[in-house]
Amino acid sequence: QVQLVESGGGLVQAGGSLRLSCAASTRTFSNSAVGWFRQAPGKEREFVAAITWISGHTNYARSVKGRFTISRDNAKKMVYLEMNSLQPEDTAVYYCAAEGDYVGRYDYWGQGTQVTVSS
Repeated sequence: QVQLVESGGGLVQAGGSLRLSCAASTRTFSNSAVGWFRQAPGKEREFVAAITWISGHTNYARSVKGRFTISRDNAKKMVYLEMNSLQPEDTAVYYCAAEGDYVGRYDYWGQGTQVTVSS
């Protein structure tokens, strides 16, 4: 069982920056991935970015590429999402999620942290 706790959300003006953190209790398999997803009001949850623990391979949604950076600290079992040039359309609840037994399937989720970008 993996427990995930997000922090770092808040209110920021357009063009500003925020850093989200995700603390993981453990990882499920050696090169499993941790991802960030977001869900805006009235919209489907969408993938934002992911990173693998060992290789550090990253993947980004097209909408955030070049603005957001995902990173991890293996020793601390922490994953971060640095968000720059934030826009009102980035407003959402951001969730940290971890792969379970299978690559690409995110079985464990945090409680979410609210990010609000004002125009």
